[in-house]
Amino acid sequence: MAVRKFSPSSPGQRHKVIGTFDTITSTVPEKSLVIGKHSTGGRNNDGKMTMRYRGGGHKRKYRVIDFKRDKDGVPATVATIEYDPNRSARIALLVYADGEKRYILAPNGLTVGQKVVSGADALPEVGNALPMKSMPLGTVIHNIELYPGHGAAMVRSAGTFAQLTSREDNYAIIKLPSGETRKVLSDCKATVGSVGNSDHSLEKSGKAGRSRWLGRRPHNRGVVMNPVDHPMGGGEGRASGGHPRSRKGLLAKGLKTRHPKKQSNKLIIERRKK
Repeated sequence: MAVRKFSPSSPGQRHKVIGTFDTITSTVPEKSLVIGKHSTGGRNNDGKMTMRYRGGGHKRKYRVIDFKRDKDGVPATVATIEYDPNRSARIALLVYADGEKRYILAPNGLTVGQKVVSGADALPEVGNALPMKSMPLGTVIHNIELYPGHGAAMVRSAGTFAQLTSREDNYAIIKLPSGETRKVLSDCKATVGSVGNSDHSLEKSGKAGRSRWLGRRPHNRGVVMNPVDHPMGGGEGRASGGHPRSRKGLLAKGLKTRHPKKQSNKLIIERRKK
């Protein structure tokens, strides 16, 4: 995976940096794994805007991703590597030995024609999904479950990975991309390797129009509003606006919003780096 820069033939091209699509082998998704995706535009079921600066954007179809990897012991062959407009990572189409097809997140190093398998007896190789109690310590992993059988919830963005550092009783101790070290039940499944499309973080849109294609509308700052509209609004001239805070008055920088009695606090060994 690499990125492309463009010659400044227009203002929008001058700073544009986008990923290459050389790893993608198919441009048409598998029809049986695609469903329609309704865009809300930031409105709730009453039609009232509850989230600002959303709307428009290109129409998308949702690709159903297998985050559970519960087809244990059945080998699958990677048929295609595809683009997914709903996520930063690429996706891979697996064709199982019994003919079933499923999408998974494509890890770094996964190629068309490669065999992958899931289950406790699977080898700790790239693309294989197995419980963390069956992995050797130090394994680089992604797509991690929080509860056995619930499906992957952590480490799913492009280029991210966690590391299995140790085990303690029924728990595996993993170091997450944020720097947080926490316990997860060792019966939870994870996929070996890091998520692909690792150069995604280097991309630059180059122009405001690309944000509109993604469904993001222009965002206006609180300091340019009037006092009736925002706590940071008003003042003579270009006033700084006082303490940074949200439209509802919550402090924006440094205020802890995590509940002090949250159940999972006892599973966190070291908090994320600030």
